[in-house]
Amino acid sequence: MGYTNLSYLNPRTVILIGIPGLEHVQFWIGFPFFVVCLVALLGNLLLLIIIPSERSLHQPMYIFLAALAATDLGLCLAIAPKMLAIFWFGSCSMAFDACLAQLFFIHALQGMESGILLAMAFDRYVAICDPLRHTSILTPLFLLRAVLMVAVRATVLVGILPVLLKRLQWFHSVVIVHSYCEHMAVVKLAAEDVHINKSYGLFVAFAILGFDMIFVFISYILIFRAVFRLSQKEARIRAFNTCTAHIVVFLEFYILAFFSFFSHRFGHVSPYVHILLSTVYLLLPPALNPIVYGVKTKEIRRWVVQTFFVKTNTQ
Repeated sequence: MGYTNLSYLNPRTVILIGIPGLEHVQFWIGFPFFVVCLVALLGNLLLLIIIPSERSLHQPMYIFLAALAATDLGLCLAIAPKMLAIFWFGSCSMAFDACLAQLFFIHALQGMESGILLAMAFDRYVAICDPLRHTSILTPLFLLRAVLMVAVRATVLVGILPVLLKRLQWFHSVVIVHSYCEHMAVVKLAAEDVHINKSYGLFVAFAILGFDMIFVFISYILIFRAVFRLSQKEARIRAFNTCTAHIVVFLEFYILAFFSFFSHRFGHVSPYVHILLSTVYLLLPPALNPIVYGVKTKEIRRWVVQTFFVKTNTQ
């Protein structure tokens, strides 16, 4: 068999090299990523403390925001420790099974985040287009079922990815040109036919991200149509303001997601550019989401001011 001289049979470990071409400055690149992760961790932890404790935030939009914050926390914890260990301590080796586990959690949490953004768009659609039925449609049971459905969909669809990778035996390399284990980066190491892996990866991307993006767009087309039909300018502005935070979060997530996805499969960008952008895509939204909603939500701003500034001044 031609594989034996140049290939690895069932490798137990893989090597993550970080950002190719920028190895000499990876130590310094780690610091801005650390700051972004720190902002994401603190911001999302604050949201998970504020939303349950503030009764005025016990509404569908903020219940979904709490689910989004939990997902963002998981995403940071799945990526940051190993990535920073590579950048700062040169800890590049990783067990192959641990790599598959990281791959699963990263892509599953991405899928959950996309589904939660769709649920938030549906909440805005009902609140603006059918406000009288908002509380009767988005009941606590509906919210629970929506979050569970989003989690189960992502877990089942993404869970097949590492199973398909595990069935591969021969690899022409164990060096992953990335700062974390990503599906296509691992697939490219295989020395066997990976047509099924590539096809199923595309299917998962479009079944989750593509499906969600289409229906978010449809929701906002209907929302904008309803808003522009309002007779009073003040009412139009007020209705639109309830959507701005979600629009910003939605755009930052999907624009970065699809740029990263298509550049990795069909683009010709430099590897270090792609890896930097794909890492930014995964870590920047979790840092920005609490800031966007904190700026736009009066109750969150008031809680932060009363907790950190008023108490500080009174001491």
